[in-house]
Amino acid sequence: MRRITLDDVASLAGVSPITVSRVLRKPGSVSEALRLRVNSAIENLGYVPNVAASRLASSRTHTIGVIVPTLYNVIFAEYLFALHDVLIAAGFQVIVVNSRYSEVEEENAIKALLGQRVEAIIIAGIHHTPLSRQLLMKANLPVVQTFELSDDPINLNIGMSQERAGHAATRHLIDRGFQRITFLTGNLDHRAQSRFDGYHTAMQEVGLRSMGMIAHRPRHSSVALGSELFGEMHDRGDLPEAIFCTDDNLALGAMQECRKRRIRVPDDIAIMGFHDLEFSACAAPSLSSIATRRYETGKLAAEKVLLALDASTRQSNEQINMGFALVPRESTSGDAGHR
Repeated sequence: MRRITLDDVASLAGVSPITVSRVLRKPGSVSEALRLRVNSAIENLGYVPNVAASRLASSRTHTIGVIVPTLYNVIFAEYLFALHDVLIAAGFQVIVVNSRYSEVEEENAIKALLGQRVEAIIIAGIHHTPLSRQLLMKANLPVVQTFELSDDPINLNIGMSQERAGHAATRHLIDRGFQRITFLTGNLDHRAQSRFDGYHTAMQEVGLRSMGMIAHRPRHSSVALGSELFGEMHDRGDLPEAIFCTDDNLALGAMQECRKRRIRVPDDIAIMGFHDLEFSACAAPSLSSIATRRYETGKLAAEKVLLALDASTRQSNEQINMGFALVPRESTSGDAGHR
């Protein structure tokens, strides 16, 4: 089937191709009657403008590239929702690429986005291959690294200290009197590793053992995985006093498995989550967690990109610490000293 062209639209509307192009690019420059006639022809023919051709004729593409490590986790859904809220309202399209927690796939994604001539790139993470970093630094466009803090940001860095957050979660459990604390995680990606480093430091500070106190499976974090990992610990007779989970889905799965096995939370075991997802406050018992500002991070990243794309406000390297908050709830309210 032959592709509908701009000439076909012009012929049906009874105008020149230049007039059709003007209607598409600057609709306010023609009369309403003419605009309605051309738009009617476009609709009747199902014409879709050739974006690639228009990009060749202009230095603007009005597209922003976004790279996330997964589309599976709701954490990134909130982040992407914020990016779309801001960028689409400003007239930009968002191209989202999933790197699947692979730095090599991230490198390929960067090449593809640069090939699409995106006007900025927003990346969840700060760890890249040497080539990825080189490509981003030489691209001469705004680059935003999010979710973590970097000692050497490429351009703009908006995130939080994953290590400090892991330390704060572990100290909360230690301060409640718990000593045998297990770290429970799925994929041990860079952010999970940083949370473990915080956990390890907090345990060392008070002379508690952290090595060998990790339950890990290289899979996406999920409620099912949390239930599975907890069940395996229980079956081995290796039940700790408390568990620090790297996200709330794992924590909810662990709590559900406790319920199945008649293990009381927090009376028999305390459970700590991470990210403070919506269900955490209404779980039974309510789940203690570390609150992270995911929507706010995406919103700020998008706003900063829009500012950077304005030549009059183009920014140099900058780092913004979004911080985190410890949210204690029922799942860690037990007192280890009274068990």
